[in-house]
Amino acid sequence: MSLTKRDWQSITLSAVLLAVAACLPLTGDAYMLSIGITIAMYAVLATSWALFSGPTHYISLATAAFFGLGTYTTAIGIENGLNYWVTLPIAAILGAVLAALVGLATLRLSGVYFVIFTLGLAELVRQVVTWGQNVSGQKGLYVLTDITEVHIYWQLLVLAAIVYLTGWAIGRSRLGFALRIIGDDEEVARHSGINTSRAKILLFMVSGATAAVVGSMLAPRYIYIEPALAFTPMLSFLVVIMALLGGTGRLWGPLVGVIPFTLLWEAISASFPNQTTLLLGLSFLVIVYLLPRGFVGLIESGKRKMREREAFA
Repeated sequence: MSLTKRDWQSITLSAVLLAVAACLPLTGDAYMLSIGITIAMYAVLATSWALFSGPTHYISLATAAFFGLGTYTTAIGIENGLNYWVTLPIAAILGAVLAALVGLATLRLSGVYFVIFTLGLAELVRQVVTWGQNVSGQKGLYVLTDITEVHIYWQLLVLAAIVYLTGWAIGRSRLGFALRIIGDDEEVARHSGINTSRAKILLFMVSGATAAVVGSMLAPRYIYIEPALAFTPMLSFLVVIMALLGGTGRLWGPLVGVIPFTLLWEAISASFPNQTTLLLGLSFLVIVYLLPRGFVGLIESGKRKMREREAFA
């Protein structure tokens, strides 16, 4: 794969921004570090979500299921004497396997049917985990490690870089080309000889594995894990809203939505803790109707108008 001058510029800029972000813990500000972890977490989740849902236009609400699976993988692993670093690849494998199983069963569905199934998946997994804990007599699990918030933040930055590079490589591969055709017209893609099911499942596995690893990394931050925390549906909706706000037309799009919405949501949660669900729904409606292509669409529309003015000047 040959790299163009523009590719090198993009990679260099991304590396510089990542290096700057990595310096955040050096400020010594605990609140800023906490916000940084939240932004990094949603940046990874929204970008990995967009890798699948962006080109295919399949809206997945299964993020909480994969995230919770990863969280419990680390919690159960540490409780049984596994090293924290061993639980991360295990979470990735379990997330990919669950995504493959879900994909085989549901990716023939489309539209609202797929959305409903993926939303129900997180609740199904939560109920199964709750039942298992009730049978064992446990209400939750403690995750006691020497992993600090600084470690979690740096891990999330590394994972963000990996996800970005993965998305960049996929976008320039035959798989990325196939997914774009599927997004335009799946029937045409199928008649063109593209194995649409395999392509969708492969990318859904990448998204599921990434979300599971994020959950695994965040487990030490929560310290005490219970199903309602690990499998909260709010997480799935926030990831979708942030990705759509930024726009899925570009790999960097979700990040543009994550930063402002995370800061806004922090303020909303602090000022209106009992109205978060209502405000989340209103946010979704505003984004869908006023920013259907997100900030990426606005930026590209502005560039197009500028080129048109220059052409007529």
